[in-house]
Amino acid sequence: MSVVDPIPSAGAPEFRHRSTVGRAFLGVHDTAAYLGISPKTLYVWRHRRQGPPSFRMGARGRVTYRVDALDTWIREQEQADSRSNPDLNPVSAAPKRRPACPATI
Repeated sequence: MSVVDPIPSAGAPEFRHRSTVGRAFLGVHDTAAYLGISPKTLYVWRHRRQGPPSFRMGARGRVTYRVDALDTWIREQEQADSRSNPDLNPVSAAPKRRPACPATI
């Protein structure tokens, strides 16, 4: 079982694994655990230039992720999803009328 602590922020509270509290950077395996996905998914996303922003750091060039960039990326994903953002939900949008066609004689 994973232990999670609430971390207060300017908006809604965030939840971080205790192992990430106080750490600014995470490796691939810690990032995968933080996001709840497999490390392989992160590697595929990085190869396709998708997913959260990452960079290489250190003499060995290990792939690294900033925790604050991960939180920002998660918020962006939530805002891009129509289930989380009512402004994008097509069901709540006002119906649109088609423009009238000019009559040809």
